Amino acid sequence: MSLNEFSAHIHPTTASIPADVWNSLVPSTNGVVDNPFLDHAFFLALEQSNCATAETGWLPQHIVLQDQNSAPIGLMPLFLKSHSMGEYVFDHGWADALERAGGKYYPKLQGSVPFTPATAPKLLVPNGDLNAQAALLQTAQQLTQRLNASSTHLTFVPESEAELAGNLGWLRRNDTQFHWFNRGYESFDHFLETLASRKRKTIRRERNDALADDLTARWLTGSDIKEHHWDAFYDFYEDTGARKWGRPYLNREFFSRLGETMADRILLIFAYDGDEPIAGAINFIGKDTLYGRNWGATRDVPFLHFEICYYQAIDFAIQHRLAVVEAGAQGEHKLARGYEPVLTHSVHHIAHPGLRAAVDDFLIHERKAVLRSQIELEEYTPFRKGERQ
Repeated sequence: MSLNEFSAHIHPTTASIPADVWNSLVPSTNGVVDNPFLDHAFFLALEQSNCATAETGWLPQHIVLQDQNSAPIGLMPLFLKSHSMGEYVFDHGWADALERAGGKYYPKLQGSVPFTPATAPKLLVPNGDLNAQAALLQTAQQLTQRLNASSTHLTFVPESEAELAGNLGWLRRNDTQFHWFNRGYESFDHFLETLASRKRKTIRRERNDALADDLTARWLTGSDIKEHHWDAFYDFYEDTGARKWGRPYLNREFFSRLGETMADRILLIFAYDGDEPIAGAINFIGKDTLYGRNWGATRDVPFLHFEICYYQAIDFAIQHRLAVVEAGAQGEHKLARGYEPVLTHSVHHIAHPGLRAAVDDFLIHERKAVLRSQIELEEYTPFRKGERQ
């Protein structure tokens, strides 16, 4: 099937795409979306809570691809943006360069899950038809021109999508995250036995110190999550947001909407002092991956961040036979906790010829530096020789 045998429709809201249509285009197993961040309910909660709307600089421009019979066969979640916040793949330098040269970087198009640095496909074609995926990319390029945008960016895409886009002239970019991999562990102690003795002792000490003085950790998911839990978590989230970037991206309503529609895909891990929650992290449960997202605390306890965000997540993944824990963006300190360096991928269509040439040259050098760093980071994993496969 050739590219001209498809038609594309641009949707200015998530709500304008029926949930069953959206989710039929997303990888699923037994009717359940594999990656919770791709679920229609997640995007709808962002929209209905006004976290990702035109007012906040995230105007939906979702592409739905149709075949000759007007049947939906592909989806690209896409936003027209007036800034570069909440993306975790940083292009502020590109924007500054174009503005200094007298051009306009904004608006731009952004294909991503807002505020979520987790790898997920963006060329959503259920049968994997490469022609249809190429048509989505071509539509995004045409939309860039029609909206007088400077560029289109698809961030945190699988390597296969990066390769396809790269073959079609998009610029490729790499970065590093740290993920934990379940190699058939029966328990947390089983996992620890694969680490060097010194690292194993350090982790045990950190876990003991984090939950000293009768602190306890609890898991909450599904119907166990109540509004008072969201109240507590939002206090934690606001505290972290205020310290890191000034204003949290997500509002309180967003979490209530998630609780109404996606509670079974959510894991809250709280630290309690008696009956008082003092820290917490939100995780999302995928088909085979636990995605760690936001964390916060109202009390400073040594190593509590590691316990709630990393060690408890590993515990949960082992008990529920999940293959991977993705612990969010950045953080070389995760290496010592058993997380391993993983390349992430993004692709970029730059419409301005001069900026494209400059970015292309920059990315050639950046990719080499990232790969060198990846090799170096591999040397710092805490595993005993021969334990990783």
